[in-house]
Amino acid sequence: MTIAQIMEKMIIFSNGNIHDIDHLINVWTYAKTIGELEGLDKQTQFILEVAAITHDIACPICREKFGNTEAKHQEEEGAVIVREFLSDTGMFSEQIDRVAFLVGHHHTFSNIDGADYQILVEADYIVNASESGYSKQNIENFIEKIMKTQSGIRITRAVFCL
Repeated sequence: MTIAQIMEKMIIFSNGNIHDIDHLINVWTYAKTIGELEGLDKQTQFILEVAAITHDIACPICREKFGNTEAKHQEEEGAVIVREFLSDTGMFSEQIDRVAFLVGHHHTFSNIDGADYQILVEADYIVNASESGYSKQNIENFIEKIMKTQSGIRITRAVFCL
């Protein structure tokens, strides 16, 4: 499947939840942009984009099962759900394993291994900060302590006028 086909599949999976759909589109847009600006190779860019599209795949089940979308629940449930979701896409098992890892760690900011992981964290943070109205101090702290890509830093500073 192409990125567009995986996006369509995820939009359908979101079952009309406009917030979830808008969120995944926004995270994917930032991830795609940062990845391309950082010069990722084609394979890493593909994994990043699939992970960005599916990173919150567990939100519906978390709402149903736990009554919330707490980060830890998303990571635990998402890593399992995304494997089944991607099973018919023609992706290789190694690709699905990496996407599942990223989905299962996208709220974990320690031991970030790989540009795909780093950029997913940065893109998701930008969207979460915008949606939730994070303080300028929170955003500055994230830039200083977590962000590593020059493109992500530039974009975050531009988005939040820092």
